[in-house]
Amino acid sequence: MDYGLITVKFALGMVCLIAQINIFGKGNLAPTSAIDQVQNYVLGGIIGGIIYNDNVTVLQFVMVLLIWTLIVFVVKFAKNNNGLIKKIVDGQPQLLIKNGKVMVENCLRTGMTADELMFRLRSDGITNLDQVKSGILEQNGQLIITKKGQTSTQFPVINDGQINFEGLELTDHDEGWLMKELAKQGYSDTYDIYLAQYINSQLVVIPYPKKSN
Repeated sequence: MDYGLITVKFALGMVCLIAQINIFGKGNLAPTSAIDQVQNYVLGGIIGGIIYNDNVTVLQFVMVLLIWTLIVFVVKFAKNNNGLIKKIVDGQPQLLIKNGKVMVENCLRTGMTADELMFRLRSDGITNLDQVKSGILEQNGQLIITKKGQTSTQFPVINDGQINFEGLELTDHDEGWLMKELAKQGYSDTYDIYLAQYINSQLVVIPYPKKSN
């Protein structure tokens, strides 16, 4: 076994990992989407599977790392610039509980069993469904519970320029209301908005920075 070759491959794998973190952001350190998880699994598999294989040269190893980095870059660029691709790759949050009522169809669609749902509620200190204003299953599988009467409740209604219809539904408003509120604040399109939240009956908008001429 050539330990010098293994050391070089280890170092190159570490460099690739650091480069991906700096290029694509630190999301894969605490994955919030499917692509972050897949990126970690595949990169780990590439590094772990090739490092001890003496038949794979350093050049071949570098090429594999570059190809995988390019694939991840293309997928992330596509999903960040196309709502449909983002929905396909990452999925979208699913409303499982609304005003104490379980949305059974959404639970079945996400594979959430009744036992698992009740376990997660108990883990969050919920003993009665009537206590729940909303229960949203996020893309990373985390169930976010909002209790009735909870102060300073925040509902994201626009994320990365895309309307979050699940969050908007929880505010008891529709898309028409949202566009009117944006117009009042001087915005004509959701693509100008990085994040918009409904907080204490007010729409709080955080726009993208304006491009300098």
